[in-house]
Amino acid sequence: MPISVADLKKGERGIIADSSSEAIPLKLLEMGCLPGNEVQLLHLAPFSDPLYLDINGSHVAIRKETASLILINKIDE
Repeated sequence: MPISVADLKKGERGIIADSSSEAIPLKLLEMGCLPGNEVQLLHLAPFSDPLYLDINGSHVAIRKETASLILINKIDE
């Protein structure tokens, strides 16, 4: 069952299932925030916003509001 990137805990990973391209900034899509790519939560800033992610090898910081729009299938380790 898909969850959003905003629901990940530090160190957890998932495979992007869907990202609403209308709501996601073009810059994130260009950096690999596309279905089928892996995402991992590396660090949470104070108050849990923004989130520091590794998206298919690119390190990005995004707002929790934006992260909630990116649906993933969590990878169980």
